[in-house]
Amino acid sequence: MYNTDLADTCGGTKVSLLVDDLAEDFTVTIRNCNSIAEAEITLRRSALNIKYGANGVGKSTIARSLMLRSQDTGALNELLPFKYRGGNGDVKPSVDGADSLERIMVFDDAYVTQYAFQRDEVLKNSFEIFINTVEYQEGIEQIESLFEALKDAFTNQESFDEALSAFTDLHDAFGVTKAGAISKTSRGFKAIGIGGKLENIPKPLRGYTGFLQSPDPAAWITWQSKGKAFLELSENCPFCSVSEVNKATAENVSAVFESAAVKNLSALRVLIDRLGGYFEESHRQQLVDITTSIEEFSPEQGQFLVNLRGQIETFLGKLTSLRALSFRTLRDEENVDKVLKDLKIDLSLLRALASEATTTVVVLINDKLDEVAARINEVRSHIGRQKSRVARIIKDNQDDINQFLRSAGYRYSVRIEPNADSYRMIVEHQDAPGHLETASRHLSYGEKNAFALVLFMHQVRQERPDLVVLDDPVSSFDKTKKFAILHQLFHGKHSIREFTTLLLTHDIEPAIDIVRNPTSSQFRMARPLVHFLHNSDGVLMEKRIEKEHISTFSQVCEENIASAADDIVKCIYLRRWYEAHGDLGVEYDVLSSLLHLRDFPDTKTQDDDVRVPIEQKAFAAAMRNIHQYIPDLDYHDLVEGLRDPLVLKEKFDATDVGYEKVQLFRIMSNLYPAGIPGDAAFKKFVNESYHIENEYVMQLNPRDFDSVPEYVVRACEALINEAASLRDGLQVLV
Repeated sequence: MYNTDLADTCGGTKVSLLVDDLAEDFTVTIRNCNSIAEAEITLRRSALNIKYGANGVGKSTIARSLMLRSQDTGALNELLPFKYRGGNGDVKPSVDGADSLERIMVFDDAYVTQYAFQRDEVLKNSFEIFINTVEYQEGIEQIESLFEALKDAFTNQESFDEALSAFTDLHDAFGVTKAGAISKTSRGFKAIGIGGKLENIPKPLRGYTGFLQSPDPAAWITWQSKGKAFLELSENCPFCSVSEVNKATAENVSAVFESAAVKNLSALRVLIDRLGGYFEESHRQQLVDITTSIEEFSPEQGQFLVNLRGQIETFLGKLTSLRALSFRTLRDEENVDKVLKDLKIDLSLLRALASEATTTVVVLINDKLDEVAARINEVRSHIGRQKSRVARIIKDNQDDINQFLRSAGYRYSVRIEPNADSYRMIVEHQDAPGHLETASRHLSYGEKNAFALVLFMHQVRQERPDLVVLDDPVSSFDKTKKFAILHQLFHGKHSIREFTTLLLTHDIEPAIDIVRNPTSSQFRMARPLVHFLHNSDGVLMEKRIEKEHISTFSQVCEENIASAADDIVKCIYLRRWYEAHGDLGVEYDVLSSLLHLRDFPDTKTQDDDVRVPIEQKAFAAAMRNIHQYIPDLDYHDLVEGLRDPLVLKEKFDATDVGYEKVQLFRIMSNLYPAGIPGDAAFKKFVNESYHIENEYVMQLNPRDFDSVPEYVVRACEALINEAASLRDGLQVLV
């Protein structure tokens, strides 16, 4: 590990980074992206990279910039800082050193919205994620090879394949009513109705015979119909300009010959011509006669068409089933032998199709089907093995997710079930029958996030991206659920521990669990690399967090009391030490009074309404205990000195630790009669966030890992400077 300096191109500031001098570690440099002027981010390949920092430091910008860089050119421009928009064209967002990160998957709120908890399915495309493994695909290929020769029988019959398309169109042209008759509203019926008129054109319109019996009469009728609109403009023909045109006859053409029906008839005749060789001759001729008959459509003709359509439907149904023959179509069949036998085509029962051309193809298909049936034991064996594979994959995935849900205290479970075309994962609740069609309506925000994280983990394993980004994934959960999620993501056999993962968080607990606690051994295989992030003037700095950097709050205070050079800084940490130990006795009251610049130390009465002076004897005993940590401390001299804003400013400027600056500012605020100056948000931060620290178990030393936002330090600095310049007008409130 070595130190390196990075010059801030915006302000000349140098920042110190810790970078592992290992070939597997690499550095990504981000420039001019939102609040980041420049940042160097260290990533370890095939490992868990944790970046911990306060809100607003630029964590989400890191995630967004990496994602946009992997997309099309120019996508990064959306992150250009506002100060450069519409003006300086030389400044552009950039991400360097990430060329190997082309495929990136990000878990954030958008993922939960777009992919998880789809209607009737817990995760979009759950078959691809949970079932379609390499093992599953290999099994499918083995089964497909058994049907290869059968399917080649279709592939090698190009003309027959075209005929099947024509059969389908002919079948669809004639609808059938519930009573079993040909529907009079179907295209085919309307086409037949016009066929006789085209064969026997009414006498007034016979002058148009050449047009009406042309190869494309519908196109001519459409053209002629459009020309009718101009008949009233002149006595001359709008088509040929001759005089004395018979307007009634011209208008009657489209009335007798409706263009859509003529067009349907033309299409119907083309279909019959294409299918001619595949119809038994007498049936083909009967079909031709029906489409050219000048007689009214008879019940017998209707029954003929119904029977013909039924035979075509049966024929097409068997061929469709043969083509679709696969594991999916056979997985739920108990008697595969019978299924294969029933797929054979018996043309003796489909007399309308029993032509020589159809027979040739059907015999070939039936022979190939017999070959498959002869290997029925092999077929059954392969299908049985594949069903076992699928059952094992389903159980493995279900058990993994459901175990997590139980460990996190959720009363939900998932189940993977087959559907018509594939498989789907559904979610159920222990107290409700059936599955939840819209799970997102029932799950809380935290439940959805936790659930979605585990689903995301499985999707990562299926898609195998170059980088996985988890943008603050666990900060909203309680301690139990945080650990359950981290354990699921980076410990189990379905985990993503072997993927290059960037976990961005403002929560120290993941670092504590993974680096410091006894549980850290469970994450060793993820080879975690943890950094602390801090942003100063747009330069994002990172510092390595090792196991020894994470201490109990008591240890932090003891270390800083021993290392601090200034007695007031020692007092700040000693007061916190007493607080951490729950020792709120006289020593604590003396230090609190000192930090509030009280002339005489006091304490609160039991009802906390009245402050009373501490007795001299108790004060002396407390000072003897305090002198064990701060030997030269003189209460009254220190209070008197701190009342001078210039002294406070000097101490404020002497420390680079944001936490200490905030505490020194709090001391200075006692000089203001109205209390802490500044806006409400600033006051809240100073009073609550860094005056009372609730996490006493484990934390980073604020002297080494300064997480106080820069804007707070600057606000304190401005007010400290103001107090120093106006010190004669300030007075201490006693």
